[in-house]
Amino acid sequence: MGPQRFETIIVGTGFAGLGLAAKLRGAGRADFVLLEKAEAIGGTWRDNSYPGAECDVPSALYSYSFAPNPTWDFKWAKQDQILRYIDDFADDFGLRPHIRHGAKVVRAEWLDASGEWLVSLESGEQMRARFLVSAIGQLHHPKIPGFEGLDAFDAPAFHTARWDHSLDLIGADMACIGNAASAVQLIPELAKTVRTLTVYHRSPNWIIDKSDRPYSALEKRIGKAVPAFAKLYRAAIWAQGEYGLWPAIRGKPLQSRILRKEHETKLADAFPDDPAMREKLTPDYPIGARRILLSDTYIPALARDNVKVVFDPIERFTQGGIVAGGVERPHDVVAFATGFVTNPFLMEIEVVGNGGLALSERWADGAEAYLGTMTAGFPNLFILYGPNTNTGHTSVIFKLEQQFSLVLKLIDRAGRGRVSVRADAEAAYNAQVQRRLRDTAWDKVGASWYKDGEKITNNWPGSSREFKRRLRRPVYDHFDFEGAA
Repeated sequence: MGPQRFETIIVGTGFAGLGLAAKLRGAGRADFVLLEKAEAIGGTWRDNSYPGAECDVPSALYSYSFAPNPTWDFKWAKQDQILRYIDDFADDFGLRPHIRHGAKVVRAEWLDASGEWLVSLESGEQMRARFLVSAIGQLHHPKIPGFEGLDAFDAPAFHTARWDHSLDLIGADMACIGNAASAVQLIPELAKTVRTLTVYHRSPNWIIDKSDRPYSALEKRIGKAVPAFAKLYRAAIWAQGEYGLWPAIRGKPLQSRILRKEHETKLADAFPDDPAMREKLTPDYPIGARRILLSDTYIPALARDNVKVVFDPIERFTQGGIVAGGVERPHDVVAFATGFVTNPFLMEIEVVGNGGLALSERWADGAEAYLGTMTAGFPNLFILYGPNTNTGHTSVIFKLEQQFSLVLKLIDRAGRGRVSVRADAEAAYNAQVQRRLRDTAWDKVGASWYKDGEKITNNWPGSSREFKRRLRRPVYDHFDFEGAA
């Protein structure tokens, strides 16, 4: 018996894969399978369960517009409730029968003669599909720097995305390496529990107010009873990012000054008599050049008596601790809040398109894709949360919903044939994207997770309004449709 055939194969069961699957079912295209390498769904919210893990986008916006949740417990949802939302979504939209767990994709090859993708799993099993969708995201390969002596360290050490919940941290002398998005959530929680916490601090980040709070029972009742109110509230949150954060990222002086003042006020409150500390915790790059972080508790946590901030670079690990600035500090546990490997895209899957062209070769100079969704030479391949779709000011789920719309339109037009983006259209589009990105704060730093070398591969150069308009109204002349019926 040959490989099992589907109309569509979706790789990944996070927000991207499940959302598209729900839209396919709603459109009467239920001949699909979701391939998931893990034994549970949820993507990054399955993997990241460290203390304090929560979303850095307000709950009402970090959810599907077509599946609102009026009963979020907090303005900024905690990891466990986001994961419950994802699980409930899969059940409510009938997606469980379509999911294959333990199905790690290692290779996908375009078969031009039959107009199909041949997908190979780590187990050796193969499947075929007319359409292939990558929904594996950008933040799921933990990055741990190759510190000298790390193998000799004789105590627990793990990445935040691989948290060891079996450890009792009460009374521990702990180290946290890193100070970005995960760290600002983790460090305040650890500081409440451990005896001492040493934070090995890299370049500082801009920190602005989060103003988190629980929702009242009355607010939840109103949200359930009056859907229009929930939609209006969601729109108001979207507008804050669109008209507050986005102008700052574009370098607008008024919004930048407002956000800078929030950061400076936090430092002044936490370190009123320590100007040196305030200076060390103030970035030397423009607002938005790296990810803007939101926290009400991170900077106050750094001022606690049991927290030590080390700004010297780590020189090496020893059997019992870490050496930085010539000083060895002993640690019982080390947590790496050191982010993820975001480039190259689709690194774990060998993807081969027309004429035997490997996607890794196609993207040798940095990933790119037309509207972040298709790349020339790879028919019927769609990439969700692909190159230049990331955002520094709004919800990626808002972006994903626009991609769902585009993918369904292209699948409908392709019918039983194939769709490819034209190479000239993609080249012109990406030249425009890179040109526009040079005018943003993201281009003002030498290195960040947004970049692959000098090329900004992760972020969208415009507003979310523009992204929605361009994907909802695609220029079909930029695509080739063959054999559609």
